[in-house]
Amino acid sequence: MNSVANLSLASNTDVGNIAFIDLQAQQRRIRPAVERRLQAVLDHGRYIAGPEIAELEEQLAARTGAKAAIACASGTAALIIPLLAQEIGAGDAVFVPAFTYNATANAVLLTGATPVFVDIDASTFNMDTEHLERCISDVRAAGALTPRAVIPVDLFGSPADYRTIQKIAAQEGLYVLSDGAQSFGGKLDNRWVGDLAPATATSFFPGKALGAYGDAGAIFAQDESVAELWASIRWHGTDASRKDSVRVGFNGRMDSFQAAVLLEKMAIFDDELEARHNIAAIYNERLGRIGRPQKHINGATSSYGYYALCVENRDQVVSAVNAMGVPTAIYYTTPLHMMPAFSDFAPEGGLPATERTAHEIFSLPMHPYLTPEQVDYICDAVESAVA
Repeated sequence: MNSVANLSLASNTDVGNIAFIDLQAQQRRIRPAVERRLQAVLDHGRYIAGPEIAELEEQLAARTGAKAAIACASGTAALIIPLLAQEIGAGDAVFVPAFTYNATANAVLLTGATPVFVDIDASTFNMDTEHLERCISDVRAAGALTPRAVIPVDLFGSPADYRTIQKIAAQEGLYVLSDGAQSFGGKLDNRWVGDLAPATATSFFPGKALGAYGDAGAIFAQDESVAELWASIRWHGTDASRKDSVRVGFNGRMDSFQAAVLLEKMAIFDDELEARHNIAAIYNERLGRIGRPQKHINGATSSYGYYALCVENRDQVVSAVNAMGVPTAIYYTTPLHMMPAFSDFAPEGGLPATERTAHEIFSLPMHPYLTPEQVDYICDAVESAVA
């Protein structure tokens, strides 16, 4: 999902310049406050582990209802750290959806564990829980790996089916690590992403709904007792003095500058989230007649980090709307099990829903600074292209 090129996708139309993600409009709104924050970092000079880190962690935990939040260097680091804390590694199977960004599978492999790819539900684009159960049974029957964890992904901001996944995990003795890289601001059963699983990883890549001005991420815990362990791993596995190594770790720290930026973006996050919901409601109402928008399970509210639509003639539609000045992106053209780096783990028979979705899906502009006229123009363009 982290494609720098997509952040600058924009085209000029008679309703103005339509950006796929408009960080410039957001920056104009908050620049004076961000500059004050950055000046404060320059003044105190604690570029690593500055006071902004603790302030951000406190706000993130309070916002989500998590017992603790640990700021870290990226969304990938946020996935690796809880896996290392659980001592998941060689000989262990970790179940992941194949329709996601490659960081989800990379994190598993970097711990030495083996990713087992699970198909998605064709309507929600999230992990198919029935296929998850079959995959667990198959791994146990084969006997070569020990099922240890499952990483549901909240694709495009929509929470996965944690009700069912938690039940399966409890029955099978699996650790649940939520990949909420795209879903900060999402909810399930009136609980925020960050408090839906024992551990939740999120990304603050600049293009996210809550994004820094560089790489950054965070991990949320439902049990406060793991916070110091995670903090140790992100700081080379050191003790509380941050001098002696007491476990294996790596440099997974967030810079103070990024925390400073995120603190100011959090101040306007609720307003931006409401705008995303309003835009998505128009997209759903108009485009749901001609395509297949992402569905959300009962009780779920998406953060709409991205807006995705499936149509049978995707490539022709994308070409036509681009010609009308509407930028698009495709997440994802190639499922993970079909990529060279992960081909050794491809399941026999493939993953039908994942593969079909990869041929039909594309994403439309989604950010809080789209004007009503631009939203209507985008819908008009898609309707025209599909017709």
